[in-house]
Formats: sequence, C-alpha cells, structure tokens
Amino acid sequence: MQILIAQSSPGDEENDAVLASGTIAQSQVTAASEEEFAAYCGVPHTVAVNNGTTALHAARVEPGDKVVIPGVTDEARICVCETINGAV
Repeated sequence: MQILIAQSSPGDEENDAVLASGTIAQSQVTAASEEEFAAYCGVPHTVAVNNGTTALHAARVEPGDKVVIPGVTDEARICVCETINGAV
C-alpha cells in the first residue's frame, strides 16, 4: 500500500467507483479503504474522516492529552485541542 501525501485529486477510477456506489460517505469504497489501511497499520479498525479537525474530535482527545500538530496548519486544529484543555 502506498500512502500519498497531498494528492491533489482522485483519478477517474476512484471517481467512477465512488459515483457508482451511489453515496460519497460510508460507501463500500470507503469501507474497503478503511479495512486496507487498518491491515497496513496492523490494527483492527480505522475510520476515514474528512479533515484533521474531525480526526481530533474522533480521537477523543481529553483534557491534559498532548497533541502534536504541524507547524503550518490552520487555527481549527489548535482550537479543538484548546477547547478541551489539551496541550498543543
């Protein structure tokens, strides 16, 4: 499995597969991607999300947890952590 960083857009094959599924979120394409990524990481489950802010919410960051974020990011990532008293 190859994980591409900052791929600008999916190709025709990916677009066609998602459109054929009839839904953009929670499709069989998404489920297959989650399963493949979980296997790659050696964990039982993974969850695809649409952005880093959602990922931080899904991770259930709790007060006092330390969260490492990129130096170049938008304010939303920092706000999520600070809202729940996490250390950024």
